[in-house]
Amino acid sequence: MALTPARERDPNDPYFQRVFTVANAITLVRFALLVPVCWLVVVGAEGSWVPVILLAVWASTDWIDGVLARALNQESRLGEVLDPIADRIGIIGVTLSLAIAGVVDWWILAVIFGMDVLAVVFAGREARDGSIHVSWLGKIRTALLLLAIVLLLLGHTVVPWATPIGMTLMLVGTGLHIIAAVDYMLKARRLRLVQTGASTASTKTGEAR
Repeated sequence: MALTPARERDPNDPYFQRVFTVANAITLVRFALLVPVCWLVVVGAEGSWVPVILLAVWASTDWIDGVLARALNQESRLGEVLDPIADRIGIIGVTLSLAIAGVVDWWILAVIFGMDVLAVVFAGREARDGSIHVSWLGKIRTALLLLAIVLLLLGHTVVPWATPIGMTLMLVGTGLHIIAAVDYMLKARRLRLVQTGASTASTKTGEAR
């Protein structure tokens, strides 16, 4: 079912009023877990499952908060905004930590971060007003990147054979990240063209009257 853009919703819709929800609380936990996870990745914890478990818990909350929001009828504008922000900050933060630890190449981080910046610049306004939503491609991209960083950390700490699997998924996820970002920017451009055309048509109609 297609989501109704935020700008087309009734301002009195509870969707805009919900703040203290279980789903939003879990999203905030994701932010809190990010600091110890990144720190453990950087300082190194060879032979320890602790950073892997923490990272796996952090990654799983990306799925859990969305499921709970729908199951408990707690979908909210705040959650819709915070969820992708938590994804982007988390993936960039953990990838940065893995790069510092020498697990991934810096160019991977540069591509992920660079495409995020471009998406914000060219599609940020449309995302903020709810005109465009996370696509299925974007969701698959995020799932692959989350799984990749968990496997890479697993290979870095306790199970070396997980590293090539994690790197393969990271490369595929990075490729999908580029495609997804370009898709968002194209969608935003089409929306702006439609809105500009509608505005121009409205102005001409007014002048004709």
